[in-house]
Amino acid sequence: MKPMTITQLRQLKQQGKKFASITAYDFSFARLFAEEGIQVMLVGDSLGMTVQGHDSTLPVTIDDIVYHTKAVRRGAPQALLMSDLPFMTYATPEQSWKNAGALMRAGANMVKIEGGEWLAGTVRGLTDRAVPVCCHLGLTPQSVNIFGGYKIQGRDNQTADRLLADALALEAAGAQLMVLECIPMALAERVTKALSIPVIGIGAGNVTDGQILVMHDAFGITGGHTPKFARNFLAQSGDIRAAVRQYIAEVESTAYPAAEHSFQ
Repeated sequence: MKPMTITQLRQLKQQGKKFASITAYDFSFARLFAEEGIQVMLVGDSLGMTVQGHDSTLPVTIDDIVYHTKAVRRGAPQALLMSDLPFMTYATPEQSWKNAGALMRAGANMVKIEGGEWLAGTVRGLTDRAVPVCCHLGLTPQSVNIFGGYKIQGRDNQTADRLLADALALEAAGAQLMVLECIPMALAERVTKALSIPVIGIGAGNVTDGQILVMHDAFGITGGHTPKFARNFLAQSGDIRAAVRQYIAEVESTAYPAAEHSFQ
């Protein structure tokens, strides 16, 4: 398998073809995902909750992400690998350059950051320094204390228009991918059509160019509250490899996410 690139994802968008991605945190699962056809993976700061047992992503450090990025890269050497810059590791442009460098040296192909137009300068600075950037809008988990919980974003016209403006500003600054989390499907469709870069959704309906799931949600091993957008593919297949193949197939056919996994 040839390495997956951002250029290839752009071509998929232009062709109207959907793609599936997933979070990965270790060598074994990364290798399994790659073998079954997942070509885009994220070392997410979600590991703070899924791996470390915290109640948010905030305790995750850059060293944590570096460690897991190295493991995932060894398992999936051809995947397009994104790695999160954790909470307060890109508070200033200089911090973002230093910490992004650590992730790229660990094996990431691009870094992911959460926030709107205020990050345009950071995105431009990273891009100028040869670090591709994926931006994350909507429900941004690092802002949980500002939002007052994990709540749907962009439900009214004002916040929807603001999110679209943020997306356009970040693309203009050099962002090469966009993640939209927990927003109404109609808004996700507006943003996806407005941007020339690929858009990956999670809780944003089947109208985005790609989908991503936290692997624990995809296999039904999430403790406590299960997100509305999650689906347990393992329950139907009874086999992890078959579950991954089913996830890919349903994303590509737009069968997943269905209406019950989306916000109107």
